[in-house]
Amino acid sequence: MKRILKLLLNRIFLVGIPILIQVFALVLVIWKFSNFFVYFYAICTLLSVVALLRILSGKVNPAYKIAWIVPIMLFPIFGGLFYLLFGGKKLSKRSREKMKAIQEKMIKLLGHNEMINQKIKAKSLSAANQSYYIENYSFCPVYQNTTSEYLTPGERMYERLLEELIKAEKYIFLEYFIIEEGTFWNSVLDILIEKVSQGVDVRVIYDDVGCLFTLPYGYHKQLERMGIKCCAFNPFIPVLSSQMNNRDHRKIAVIDGYTAFTGGINLADEYINAYNKYGHWKDSAVLLQGDAVWSFTVMFLSLWNHHRNTDEDYEHFKPMTKDIKESDGYVQPFGDTPLDDESLGETIYLNLINTAEQYVYIYSPYLILDNVMLNALCSAAKRNVDVRIITPHIWDKWYVHAVTRANYDALVENGVKIYEYTPGFMHAKSLVIDDKLAVVGTINLDYRSLFLHFECGVWLYETQSVLEVTKDFLTTLERCQPVTLTDCRAVKWYKRLGRSVLRVFAPLM
Repeated sequence: MKRILKLLLNRIFLVGIPILIQVFALVLVIWKFSNFFVYFYAICTLLSVVALLRILSGKVNPAYKIAWIVPIMLFPIFGGLFYLLFGGKKLSKRSREKMKAIQEKMIKLLGHNEMINQKIKAKSLSAANQSYYIENYSFCPVYQNTTSEYLTPGERMYERLLEELIKAEKYIFLEYFIIEEGTFWNSVLDILIEKVSQGVDVRVIYDDVGCLFTLPYGYHKQLERMGIKCCAFNPFIPVLSSQMNNRDHRKIAVIDGYTAFTGGINLADEYINAYNKYGHWKDSAVLLQGDAVWSFTVMFLSLWNHHRNTDEDYEHFKPMTKDIKESDGYVQPFGDTPLDDESLGETIYLNLINTAEQYVYIYSPYLILDNVMLNALCSAAKRNVDVRIITPHIWDKWYVHAVTRANYDALVENGVKIYEYTPGFMHAKSLVIDDKLAVVGTINLDYRSLFLHFECGVWLYETQSVLEVTKDFLTTLERCQPVTLTDCRAVKWYKRLGRSVLRVFAPLM
């Protein structure tokens, strides 16, 4: 009886049953109207036309448009309905208005430092233009007086995070896509509970879909009872709706406004190799200390205010400025949102690739590319830039990995070097060029990450951490298997066919 009760109260069961009921109802309606197929077909075709008009008239990235137009044309009966249910990349009108007000507040809070911009311009006009773009569209300025430390693998980030959490005196802000009960999270939670007892303001944001299978239902209420302020981002409702597309994929930790972490590492055990899920888990993060942390503080509070309907006094959380003797180079955090029509993350990557002169090294667990990104990578290789990409050899999602491999042929044929990380799963997300510029963050090279999710990262210029990213990449290559053109051409015909079919559904991956 206890097992049955546990099953009935299981979150997967509670979520899955309503969705299955809706799917069953949809199938039932279709079956009932099968005698009126001509009318049914006409209605579905009309829906597809409406969907196409909506796509074509939108301001979204053309690649995202094409990615949806193809399946709608191939499947006119269900394609339009599918897009109307899952293709939207916007939150409700009310949420958009709230977020717009918050963004306007961010602009005032974060300000602009013309002196630093001029310093960068004196060194490199290209770097200055990139920094200008990031500030103009993410509202986050570039900083000096900040140290950056590149952390890899996940075990190293885990150690440093615990060290910094223990030092917290005023507040701790954690925002993560996935939190899972286990060694990693329990170690963090023990410190959070201790800090609450010391009067530290502790807040946690986790994505409700990201934690759908890792945390029990209503976990945010459990944390609240412990004294930890918490909210589950965009709570999952078992209703077919495009609003469920917009997930908080960011990974942010802020301690006292002085220390911040971001990168690919979630608060779960596979990220620190506490157990073997997909072989060795390769991941990375970056630790910032100094002025640039203020941008991450504002990012967190902006989402907190939006979700909790509060109006926090941001200035209350701004720390006193400290001189960082070890600081070097320029650091610019940024956040990407699906609420606007600007593909910030993709454009930052494109700007780096298009200005590279010597090399482009990319870590990405997924490689679901649009034509713009594909052409940029191939063009760089054609102009004799050393373009290398490391992807996983062992997959976490077979269908995504299949589409990733479907892109190898076009890339390798044009001179891009692809390597698969053979010891296990490679989850790091970074790009580095010419020993000068790098981005470390949460952005995957796939449609969901580039167009649908809330993301974040750090743009780094002439910092020691840029060289650390390069060194780590070259070291990791020694544990990778190169993908040759012969390998690409040797793929069986039925696998090629399967990958081609899966590419039709790329916008959902």
